[in-house]
Amino acid sequence: MVYELKNRKIGKALRWSTITEISAKLISPITNMVLARLLTPEAFGLVATVTMVVTFAEVFTDAGFHKYIVQHEFEDDEDLDKSTNVAFWTNFIFSLIVFAVIFIFADSIAYLAGSAGIGNAIRVAGISIPIISFSSIQTARYRRCFDFKTLFIARMVTSVTPIVITVPMAMLLRNHWALIIGTLFREAANAVTLTAMSRWKPKFTYSLRKLKEMLSFSLWSMFEQISIWLTLNLDIFIVGKMLNEYYLGLYKTSITTVNAYMGIITSATTPVLFSALSRCQNNEVEFRATFFKFQRLVSVLVMPMGIGLFLYSDLATDILLGPQWKEASEFIGLWSLTSGLTIIFGHYNSEVYRSKGKPKLSLLSQTIHLLFLVTLLLYVAPMGFRPLYLARSLVRIQGIVTGLIILWIGFRISLRSVIKNVYPTIISAVLMGILGRVLKIVNSNTIWSITSVLICAAFYFAILMCFRNIRNEILSFPIFRKILNKCHRRGIIDP
Repeated sequence: MVYELKNRKIGKALRWSTITEISAKLISPITNMVLARLLTPEAFGLVATVTMVVTFAEVFTDAGFHKYIVQHEFEDDEDLDKSTNVAFWTNFIFSLIVFAVIFIFADSIAYLAGSAGIGNAIRVAGISIPIISFSSIQTARYRRCFDFKTLFIARMVTSVTPIVITVPMAMLLRNHWALIIGTLFREAANAVTLTAMSRWKPKFTYSLRKLKEMLSFSLWSMFEQISIWLTLNLDIFIVGKMLNEYYLGLYKTSITTVNAYMGIITSATTPVLFSALSRCQNNEVEFRATFFKFQRLVSVLVMPMGIGLFLYSDLATDILLGPQWKEASEFIGLWSLTSGLTIIFGHYNSEVYRSKGKPKLSLLSQTIHLLFLVTLLLYVAPMGFRPLYLARSLVRIQGIVTGLIILWIGFRISLRSVIKNVYPTIISAVLMGILGRVLKIVNSNTIWSITSVLICAAFYFAILMCFRNIRNEILSFPIFRKILNKCHRRGIIDP
């Protein structure tokens, strides 16, 4: 009974999280397509450097408290409130200190980042740091109790902000300031919405004893976040230093574009999975069943997306970004393919480590990957843009292998069990890819390419439905159950 109740709660949370991401990602591409046509790759490249600096600062302001609030098993509601209060005020104080440092040393930071002259842009963007501190802990509390409906409302508010602020600013200014100002308004809208809707409000109380207790987990989580930041941003630094803002814009926008669409799946599932695994961390059977179910369902959508974008990268680039981004097409395709593999076999491993209270393992995995990444990028960057993005994409395979090894050593979750869990989607997606390749040989015009994509999608799901376990799981979704029930009532199919 408890397990069923928990499953319903997880299912509801996943539903709202998915609705949130799909809704946001339906709005976001429209905004990005407009902005990509209003602004140059150089503008996006400059903002990429600014964002790199600000996101690094944000790591220190959170200090891993967000994950602690979600993962930790508290004695009672009073203990939770006390911990939340300590986390909030610690985050806020640190955010003010970090913002002050950035404001004072912005010009020096810009020089070190390889973009001297953007000091004022860094100063203005840094205002988001204390603003974000207001929403971080609130978000953690919502995720802990699976209240993704409230997070949906907040996300919708922030998703509309770029349309009403960023796009008009881009039309007016035609430079990077539109993106920076739009980001500030977005973060402010998120903070105000979450704080206004939350039943918990910060109190002027503090506990050093509680802080010490929280840091035993949070510090390791913070170190992990630093390693993740380095993994995500060191390549931006290297590209900006060794190439130029044009190629940096191509590079960053390619990754952002692919991640935006893959993020519909990962952003919807990752916070729910972490919350779910944290709540069943002491029940090994339930823990493994939850992990494998998430991985299996995610693979159904992610694998064909990765292969599809790889095959039709020219079409995707032209539609999403426009002809001025044609040089990024190959990178978008390769990044899509490796993203599909990374999400299925590596992305959720960290949630296993963290939910078990072992962020050190996630830090270890990230650190090993980082060493490989930096070494390779420093070697290939002088060779030019193409060798660099080829290396950046393919090195992700090493990250997958390392994560799977740690998963086996630490939790006895084998590669065999992982592959067995997702092999139907891999087989179906590979067969779809072969069909797509054949269809591309027939013709390459836009109308035929769009038709081919639809044919491939239909073929993929037709093959996938031949696997009974996947078929039963897909048909168990509420939307499909409703359709089947209607068909039963009308006599279209047998009950």
